[in-house]
Amino acid sequence: MTGRDVPITLDGRDIEAKFWGPAPGEAPTIVMLHEGLGAVALWRDVPQRLAELTGCGVFAYSRFGYGKSAPVTLPRPLTYMHDEALHNLRRILDAAGIQRAILLGHSDGGSIAAIYAGGVQDFRLRGLILIAAHFFNEDICVASIAAAKIAYETTNFREKLARYHADVDNAFWGWNRAWLDPGFRDWRIDDYIATIRVPVLLLQGSADEYGTLAQFEVFKAEAYCPVETAIIPGAGHSPHISHPAETLPQIAAFIDRIRRLEAVSMQNNA
Repeated sequence: MTGRDVPITLDGRDIEAKFWGPAPGEAPTIVMLHEGLGAVALWRDVPQRLAELTGCGVFAYSRFGYGKSAPVTLPRPLTYMHDEALHNLRRILDAAGIQRAILLGHSDGGSIAAIYAGGVQDFRLRGLILIAAHFFNEDICVASIAAAKIAYETTNFREKLARYHADVDNAFWGWNRAWLDPGFRDWRIDDYIATIRVPVLLLQGSADEYGTLAQFEVFKAEAYCPVETAIIPGAGHSPHISHPAETLPQIAAFIDRIRRLEAVSMQNNA
């Protein structure tokens, strides 16, 4: 299934968004925040599969500059993930009518989810699922992003990405130039971790080409919230795409635990 289109306009500019499964008033909503080169379509069938596995609604949108959403002015500011989390995300959740949210962020999207959970007091938030999220910049990440630049300029990588982005150069260079900017080398967001107050699942492939398990250690060292970790053997940066049979059931089980805890809490407070 392709999902239901959700018309959203923010600051006079259109945002591509879709919904799968139950409406916000019927079940919690998994809010999917894509990677640095992602878009709604690049989640492939994962939103529909998660809706079926969990019984939750699933909401995904393309950030400005990606997919069919309005473009951004380049260069992106080096604060672009903070800007999305602290200035855009809450308004997008409001516009979509989200009532209870579990944020599922991949790569850049995971970083945005962590900043939001730690920096915005939103009582709708029930949990975080962070797939290959960055909490600080690593050498392996810089090297892989530099390699992506070469591939974009010398191979058919640009042509492949253009299938998913209305303005592929806007999407690619906005991401690539920010991460390769020397001023971004010391980027980190671990100061947001201690104020996260919901359960967190950290997920990463054992062969992730953009980050190491040092990301897990930084998060666990700073966190006061419940934290679970899952490593997907043999998977790279996108285990939900390359290894769905190993990844999606772990996500579904984590969400089930969140919903059970919420149900118990509601009974105790009745």
